[in-house]
Amino acid sequence: MKGFMPKAKLVLASRSPRREQILRMLGVDFVARTPDYEEINPPGMDSRQVPEHLARGKAASMTGLGPDTLVLGSDTVVLIGDRILGKPAGSEDALEMLTALNGRTHLVVTGVALAREGRVIDSGAVLTEVTFAKLPLQALREYAASEEPMDKAGAYAIQGHGARLVEKVNGCFYNVMGLPIQLTLRMLGPYLHQE
Repeated sequence: MKGFMPKAKLVLASRSPRREQILRMLGVDFVARTPDYEEINPPGMDSRQVPEHLARGKAASMTGLGPDTLVLGSDTVVLIGDRILGKPAGSEDALEMLTALNGRTHLVVTGVALAREGRVIDSGAVLTEVTFAKLPLQALREYAASEEPMDKAGAYAIQGHGARLVEKVNGCFYNVMGLPIQLTLRMLGPYLHQE
């Protein structure tokens, strides 16, 4: 399959295997690096704006790469009401999150930003509604005890065994994985050429 080659070099400011997988699936040529950026949610900021704010910070934090290098930053949060569910600290924390999500609809918000030489040149965010099936506590407990929830916002992986928890998705599936495809391609479009 033919892919997209950047007119400029592209750095993904993330070591998320899911984001790398999505970019590879799209045929985008890139290198992944961990940004030197402390993720702090600004006090008083609307929870839905936090992912774009953090994505902008990650993308802008990678400087000194040269003017021909673009940096793609991204951040995903799971929201139940105004409460941000981050990555669980352990299986008990994962179980608490999964119990809060059980049988309910929540939002997944992913922010994406593109920067060059520490200056953000584009950014945006995508919201997806995810509805969990109503499952027995034992099923949640078993999933929480697995390794899968440990590095995932909201303590589940929709592309893995966590798919068993999900009844319905309203919006971009890949947004829930961590990188909304259409927003990302729109941002990268002017800087890509097809092989």
